[in-house]
Amino acid sequence: MLWLKALHLIFMVTWFAGLFYLPRLYVYHAMSADEISNERFKVMERKLFFGIMTPGMIATLLFGIWMLVAYDWAVYANAGWLHAKLALLALTLVYHYFCYQWLLDFKHDRNRRSHVFYRWMNEVPVLFLVGIVILAVIKPF
Repeated sequence: MLWLKALHLIFMVTWFAGLFYLPRLYVYHAMSADEISNERFKVMERKLFFGIMTPGMIATLLFGIWMLVAYDWAVYANAGWLHAKLALLALTLVYHYFCYQWLLDFKHDRNRRSHVFYRWMNEVPVLFLVGIVILAVIKPF
């Protein structure tokens, strides 16, 4: 069971590293003016999203579901902390989807948002991470 938890955490760190870094790339991409930089950011963003973030997300979800099954979900059916953690997970998945939409905007040269917008969006996964970790470790409910 500890191996499942370790793998879940490793891939969660991988996923969140991407969630922290991709919007930072969007900040710089939104500020870039030349075609060489524009194309370089497109490659970096694509590789980060599809090569690190999304595989990290999938592995995090797989090991998380595996743990729920292995720990017997019925035991945690009334655990408020787990429901709150899963709600934050759902919001994180929505954020991941928005990162994908922004990736497509940049890919097709249709980004209309400023670097300031992406600076603010860069802070969102921090809130999710803090909440998820506190709920998983402290189990306050």
